[in-house]
Parts: sequence; structure tokens; C-alpha cells
Amino acid sequence: MKASYRKHILRFKRASGTSRGVLHEKETWFILLNDDNTGKTGIGECGILRSLSVDDREDYEDQLRWACENIHLGTDGLCAALKEFPSIQFGIEQAFLSLRSSSPFLLYPSAFTGKKAPIAINGLVWMGDREFMAQQIREKLVQGFDCIKMKIGAIDFETELGLLGAIRKEFSASDIEIRVDANGAFTAGNALEKLQRLSELRLHSIEQPVKQGQWELMAGLCEKSPLPIALDEELIGIFGIPEKQQLLQAINPQYIILKPSLVGGYRGSEEWIRLADKQKTGWWITSALESNVGLNAIAQWTYKLNNPMPQGLGTGSLYTNNIISPLEVSGGTLRYNNENQWDLTVLKN
Repeated sequence: MKASYRKHILRFKRASGTSRGVLHEKETWFILLNDDNTGKTGIGECGILRSLSVDDREDYEDQLRWACENIHLGTDGLCAALKEFPSIQFGIEQAFLSLRSSSPFLLYPSAFTGKKAPIAINGLVWMGDREFMAQQIREKLVQGFDCIKMKIGAIDFETELGLLGAIRKEFSASDIEIRVDANGAFTAGNALEKLQRLSELRLHSIEQPVKQGQWELMAGLCEKSPLPIALDEELIGIFGIPEKQQLLQAINPQYIILKPSLVGGYRGSEEWIRLADKQKTGWWITSALESNVGLNAIAQWTYKLNNPMPQGLGTGSLYTNNIISPLEVSGGTLRYNNENQWDLTVLKN
């Protein structure tokens, strides 16, 4: 078996704002496997997020090269050796599943891949000025979403409250579920007050109100906040099961949000899920701006988890040079239209 890797720069159709800055492009890497004995191929995406992923290190490409040179170690051996590189772990898991499947992109056959069962997802509203955010909200509602995730923390808080309030005047909490994501933008001095004001708008939850690593502060917020809190970035860089259990018990969040590329792929995510279920902590799955290759791998796995909550899997249409795939967003859901074919031409350019 031969293994290789290649880099691909995904370009956003329009600049996408977060509290950490504006994104114009997204770097990603692919692991490619070829089995000369069977003639089969496999592909997996290593979806690194610069400045956020714990494996954003100078030796990232060196580790990818090492993985390809030692591909004979298999999934277990490689993932054990690369525990500090969760996005590479996930790419390896995908690549071997892909190689062993009847089709390189059919990792978990199900009613989802059979075009019969969609996955409910949230519509993502990026940060920007008031009009840009209002425009996105209108688009999501017209597209049939009944769950919207709005990133906050980059513009004036009163403006953000106004936008959320405008939605609530027109749509009740039973009509539209609203999630907000602060990406750690609040401070110890203002977080609880902001959470209280946001709760008046009958939101579903808020992701990561303060920066990760402040366990005592976050635990206090989870205990006192009238608005349920979901941990996101807080999970990054926590590798061992004892450490994961310690974090969940110390903070006791209402929800955790799992991005396989950031927390160690399927295996790392499933460890979090088992621990969360034990202490009645809710969870859902979110993509981390992968191309359609990684999104496909996340979506097929997510479907088999049978979580009825809307998932964060609506990122496939963000790019001008994404891989063409059967994945479609329709009526607030992600669907697999297997009448459409995969096309990797963009990777050859």
C-alpha cells in the first residue's frame, strides 16, 4: 500500500467573520491511499484550523509525511502515535475506512446515504456589520431553517441584541431555535450580565462564552447562567479519558459540541460522548470548515449516532473551490443526493 498527502487551499465565497478575525481562505490537507493488490483507493481529510487547532504546529507537515511513510502501522498504530495531532488522526481514520469501503466516499452506509433520511442542521450566520448579519438571517429563514446559529462577540453587543430581538419579535422560540456562539469573547467581568440579557430572548444555548482554560470561571457560569452553556474550544487539547472526565465533572456544562477534526476524530469524539452521556450532558456534532470530503465523513458518522438535535453541518457551500459531492442543503437539512457524483478535479489543479 502506498500513501501520499497534498495540501489544498479552500477559498471562501465571501469573507466570514468570527471573534478571532475574518476568514478569506482555509487550509486543508488530504491523505491518499492506494492498494496495488486490490486497485482500491482511499481518501481522508486533515482539517486543520490555524490559530485554533491544537496541532497548529511548525512540524505539522512533517507529521503528515511520517504518517504516510509509516502507513503500515494502520489506524490504531498511527492514531496512538499522533495523539497530539487530532486532525491527522481523523484524516487517517477516514482514509482507511474509505479504502475498505465499497466506494471511497461511502464510509457508513445508511438511510442517509441512501437518499431517504436527511440530517437536521442549523443555519450559520457569520459575524459582520448589522446589515450583513440581518441579510444572512433573512436568507436562512427563506431557506427553511428552523434552527439558526449566530456568531456574536465581534460587533457592539447592543447591536447583536437588537438583531436577535428582531428575530424574536417575528418568530417565537417554538418557531425558530436560536443558538449563539461567542467564541470566548466575554470576560469574567461582563459574562454573567450578558448571559442574563441574552436569556431574555429565549435562546437555546450559547457556545463558549469565555476563553477556554478558565475552568473555575466557566463552572460558575454554568451553575448560575439562566442560558444553557455549551463547551466548544474548551475541549481542544484534552487527550486522555481521565482528563476529559475531569473537565466535564469540574465544569458540568449543559452541552458539549464535538468537532472531530479538533478532538481526535471518531474515536476521540466517541470518548467525549460516552462521558457526557454518563453525567447527562447534552451534545451535538459540528464540522470545522472542512471541504466536502471531511464534511461527508462527519455527516455519515453523525447520522448513525441518532441524535435528533440539529447538527452543525451546513458549511459545504462556503467555498468557491470545494470538491463537488452529493451533499446538498435543503429545507434546513443536509441531504445525500446520490444522483450527483463526486468530482475531485479541483484537487488536480
